Amino acid sequence: MTVHGADGAGGADALLTVLELLARQAPPAQFDTVLDEARRTGLTGAELHRLERAVTLADQVRAGHERDARRGAGLASLTDTARDLTLSYDLDSLLRVITRRARRLLGLDLAYVTLRGPHGASFVHTSEGSRTATGPGARLTPGLRIAEGYGLGGAVHLHGEPVWTADYLADERFAPSGSLDAGVHAPAFDEAAESALRAEGVHAIVAAPLRSGDTVVGVLYGADRRVRHHTPDEISLLAGLADLAALAVEKAGLIDRTRAEVTELERDSARVRTGLARMRHVSEAHGRIMNLVLAGGDLCNVAKAAADALDGTVLIRDPGGRPLAAAGDIPGLDEEAVAKASLDAHARRRPVLTDDDTWVAPVIAGSEDLGGLVIRAAGGLTGEDERLLELAAQCVAFLLLMRRSTAVAEGPVRDELLDDLISDPPHAPQHIAQRARRLGVDLRRPHVLVLARPEGGEQGRAVVWASSYAYRLSGLKTVQGGCIVLLLPGIDASAAAKAVSAELSPLLGHPVSVAAAGPAESPDGVGRMHQEALRCLDAMSALGGTGSAASVQDLGFLGLLLSDDNDVDGFVEAAIGPVLDYDAERFTDLTHTLEAYFASGGSPSIAAEALHVHPNTVSRRLERIGELLGPEWQKPGQVLEVQLALRLQRTREVLARGRGPAGPAGPTGPA
Repeated sequence: MTVHGADGAGGADALLTVLELLARQAPPAQFDTVLDEARRTGLTGAELHRLERAVTLADQVRAGHERDARRGAGLASLTDTARDLTLSYDLDSLLRVITRRARRLLGLDLAYVTLRGPHGASFVHTSEGSRTATGPGARLTPGLRIAEGYGLGGAVHLHGEPVWTADYLADERFAPSGSLDAGVHAPAFDEAAESALRAEGVHAIVAAPLRSGDTVVGVLYGADRRVRHHTPDEISLLAGLADLAALAVEKAGLIDRTRAEVTELERDSARVRTGLARMRHVSEAHGRIMNLVLAGGDLCNVAKAAADALDGTVLIRDPGGRPLAAAGDIPGLDEEAVAKASLDAHARRRPVLTDDDTWVAPVIAGSEDLGGLVIRAAGGLTGEDERLLELAAQCVAFLLLMRRSTAVAEGPVRDELLDDLISDPPHAPQHIAQRARRLGVDLRRPHVLVLARPEGGEQGRAVVWASSYAYRLSGLKTVQGGCIVLLLPGIDASAAAKAVSAELSPLLGHPVSVAAAGPAESPDGVGRMHQEALRCLDAMSALGGTGSAASVQDLGFLGLLLSDDNDVDGFVEAAIGPVLDYDAERFTDLTHTLEAYFASGGSPSIAAEALHVHPNTVSRRLERIGELLGPEWQKPGQVLEVQLALRLQRTREVLARGRGPAGPAGPTGPA
């Protein structure tokens, strides 16, 4: 490039050259070359001054172009960053993008972001440009804790505005004794953070706030390992990136909250679906059980359906705790705990859990106790299972009430049948047997007859109960002479009397006198049992046994007198049978010893003289008799029966000897 002469034409050529260089966006060195060339060619004075002024203006224009280019690049970067925020990046990825672009746009050695923790301190979340760490906390790497109020970050959190320094380590404002605002803020000191900055060799730092509304949630740092004075444009660009970083934090927080809400909604939805499924299961199971009841199913079918629905074992019991039906067996059942839980369940009118994972549900109709359901489920019971247990108990109550209603509806027919059975003589025995079979009563099986007389004068509830009780046990019921008459299958009259008393007395709330007789295995024996039970009931009243329960067999020798068949053999066997058998098997003389003992007034020595044996022999025989008859054989009641049995046995022996060899052989004791 050549500038000619010192005249005006040479100066004009130099100015034109400057314009050409400016148009080509030539580097500054070429402008300096134009000035040097002009001076060599002798350009002086006003022409040289204008050329120098042109070069200066060209340099300013070039610098303006560079600023515009940098600003355009910064705006483009901000736009790209804002666009990145719309993508589904996570917070770590977005902050890495921002720190990377901050380094590239501002020519920084290091860029990092700190976020404020819940207790005031901040933590390095993302870092770009950090040197390789030589130990824990030795560099500005993610996880480094920075104390509240420390350094530039503390000032940014305090004021909410960007803060910068050309040489941090030499800036007295950030020393522990320095102050950004005298009397307002004294920076804290963090040895770990200070050590990290020195290890990184940081000098120039710019810190811009990440603002969420009026709150500073973090800080974006740009750092250089040299002294550097940052321009306002650079500080503004870093602040813009910090605002975008704040948006990223907000977006991440919003996404986290949204995900948490979605997760909670999914859990709620799952719970609702599970609840609906359980409710549907409860409804379907209740429908199946109720259909069984309406179709005439028995308690065993209902218990099995409930056990299948609840995946457990189910026992159905009456108010006295006696089993009515079962689906499976519950080993090791604590009956005492079940009885206590049953009382609680009826008081609360809902299922109650015992200590051994067994549930008891009340079977009730209004205020009437109809029994209970006992269940032990394999996997325990949920709230919906408890509701199903309540519904199953209601179905059982409904079935029991239906049975009672059926029994009441059939009551007149069944009452008439039993009236005919106990009449004397019975009406048309063959016709009676057919009527009994139509009602589901098999008179060929052993039956006992029970008389129940409520002592409180209230018969209404007792009669209703008796109808249901007889129907449940496949028996018959009627009312005669103020007494409830029950003909029930069985062979143990005493047990039948006690069972009726145990169930009827609590229901009425006052004593009930119960007498029983039997068994009998034909329709002809029902009238006889009725007469025996009546005499037994009268005897109980005469002996002060009102409100108790007994059978003819329970009354001992009185039962022998009250019985129509006078079972002498049975009485003798019950009273002294073991002694008679012992004498017959071992050829001993315990029977005569007993007779001598009673004849002597209970004196072993006098009895020994009568038997011509030593008193010790009598004592040993009496001990053996006590082992055979039991420790209470000498009490007054049993002594009377033993003496009566001895007299009957001796009389039978005399009569047998009187009949001679031609008479029928009867049972005899040892001589």
